[in-house]
Amino acid sequence: MNPIPCDASILSLQVGLPRDISDADPNDSKQTWISGFVKQPVDGPVWLGSLNLAGDGQADLVHHGGANKAVCVYSAEHYPFWHRELGRVDMQYGAFGENLTITGLTEQDVCIGDIWAIGEALVQVSQPRQPCWKLARRWNIKDLALHVQHTGRTGWYFRVLQEGFIAVGMPLTLVDRPFAMWTVDKANHIMHHDKENFAEAACLAAIPLLSSSWQETLLRRIQLIDESNSRRLNGTEN
Repeated sequence: MNPIPCDASILSLQVGLPRDISDADPNDSKQTWISGFVKQPVDGPVWLGSLNLAGDGQADLVHHGGANKAVCVYSAEHYPFWHRELGRVDMQYGAFGENLTITGLTEQDVCIGDIWAIGEALVQVSQPRQPCWKLARRWNIKDLALHVQHTGRTGWYFRVLQEGFIAVGMPLTLVDRPFAMWTVDKANHIMHHDKENFAEAACLAAIPLLSSSWQETLLRRIQLIDESNSRRLNGTEN
């Protein structure tokens, strides 16, 4: 497949190492926490390695980081929505803890397994981003992570297939799209909204390029319903 040019490019690039963060809420008894969530913009060029960008890191390596979550990506197109929705114009690029703020792409435009070229680097979409409590705590908005998940404006993760320098302004070029029907938006829908669609969950879990953590979550869901049906059909239900 020949590379397919599009209008996508890196609008902002952020990195940050884990550090102590002080909460703005004086009523919180635990006002300091450690995270790499708060990142600072850099113009680059920045080296994109197999596990992260140079100067970037995560405090919780159980749930964050690793080869399948080397780069967190968020669409710049979502920021006007959040400014209106939350009334927080102080939420600027990097506010969602992303490494790359991309223009020209949203969750409806990228698919699981997509390979994108950025300069000499090659990256691949591994899974949608699942926002956690740190996003809510960073902005002192209790239900923000759930709100982001509900809207589907989650962002996504890249794994790195080929290392290289990247910088603000670089275009993203689609190199390969093996699973065109599985957009990040559709994967989010199956995971978080259409939870009883076990057939589609099985199809999504069968994608070999989907991150192992998403595969395992979906397979557990399918296994639970299979076990439930077995108990019902075999007369072992309580």
